[in-house]
Amino acid sequence: MVLSSALVHAQGVPARKSAAERMEALEQLVVEQGRQIDTMRQQLREQTARQQELERSVAESERNARPPAAAAVAPAAPPDAAAPASGEGRPVRVGTAPQADLQPPAVAPIFDQPGILTQPGNYVIEPSLQYGYSSSNRVALVGYTVIPALLIGLIDVREIKRSTLTAALTGRWGLTRRLEVEAKLPYVYRSDDSISREIFTGTASERAFNASGHALGDIELAARYQLNQPQGDTPFLIGSLRFKTRTGKDPFEVVTDCVTRCEGNTTGTGLPLELPTGSGFYSLQPGLTWLFPSDPAVFFGGISYTHNFGRSNVSRRVLDGQQESIGSVKPGNVWGINFGMGLALNERSSFSVGVDLNSVGRTKQNGVPVASSVRTQLSSLLLGYSYRYSPKTTLNVTVGAGLTRDTPDLTLSVRLPMSF
Repeated sequence: MVLSSALVHAQGVPARKSAAERMEALEQLVVEQGRQIDTMRQQLREQTARQQELERSVAESERNARPPAAAAVAPAAPPDAAAPASGEGRPVRVGTAPQADLQPPAVAPIFDQPGILTQPGNYVIEPSLQYGYSSSNRVALVGYTVIPALLIGLIDVREIKRSTLTAALTGRWGLTRRLEVEAKLPYVYRSDDSISREIFTGTASERAFNASGHALGDIELAARYQLNQPQGDTPFLIGSLRFKTRTGKDPFEVVTDCVTRCEGNTTGTGLPLELPTGSGFYSLQPGLTWLFPSDPAVFFGGISYTHNFGRSNVSRRVLDGQQESIGSVKPGNVWGINFGMGLALNERSSFSVGVDLNSVGRTKQNGVPVASSVRTQLSSLLLGYSYRYSPKTTLNVTVGAGLTRDTPDLTLSVRLPMSF
């Protein structure tokens, strides 16, 4: 086209001009057209670079600010998909398929195990605050019944109100696209109020006994690994392994309210004067979490097993600095299962609801189950809300209500994970 245009202009040159002049005019036209072509090529390269930069920015924004209950990425067209160009029969490339998402969808967290993993090379700092409250009533009848309505003996009525406040700092670091590690450092404050009519005293008046304790809790270390890359209608599977230390003050280190011994003692309450902040035992918990995206909701759940390691030569402290030997103690192991559903309310917020079930085995002392120990069933109904304050910061609030007598009546936790 450039050559034909030049020929037209050359043909329009008056005949009186020499052949050399016509050739010179033709060369000038060719040079000018070449400059224009070079300019257009430069503009095309700049537009291509801007488009690639925009695509990278959009992809990065989607990774950092995905909707809380986003569904899994649908299969895209092959990278070399082609379509006939307008007016031509040959195929041309129309685009490149987006990379498949290897990460499970984010939901408002209501359980201890988070669903979404940390990106490789990134880390998350999560300060949190959890409050728990529980109350229980116990009535002990010591005597014998003459008739069903008449009891000869003593009645011990005891009401216990317990409050626990735990401030924790959790750090997570992504090692690969499927593996992350975690460390949790808690600080625990506990307060117990016991109101009772003491047994064996024959008094009708109530007495209050108060105790509290605050110190470092049990440090936890964990690792999580994404086991699969879902295809079609298959869920994300994430395996986890959590190890709990006994860095907190355990129940055998605090002083118990007994003058000499608690067994058969009538001058003390048998309750600790200072509350422990740790369990006193090491534990190891393997678990499996699954997430199934089903737009607009995400279904999730998990199963876990906690093995508590026993201790030997255990003794507890009583008043006057004396030690009471207990022997070997082995807490019961715990089976846990949970399930729930997360729903995206908009691009910044999501809502989750779930149920957490745990079955705690009997405690053994010197290899024999403790007479007063029974299998305990714990169950809670959890409601969670998540708000993405910024691409790097999210606010999570969870409220739990106990469904069994042994479960805390109320739990309230606030988390603020910050990505770096």
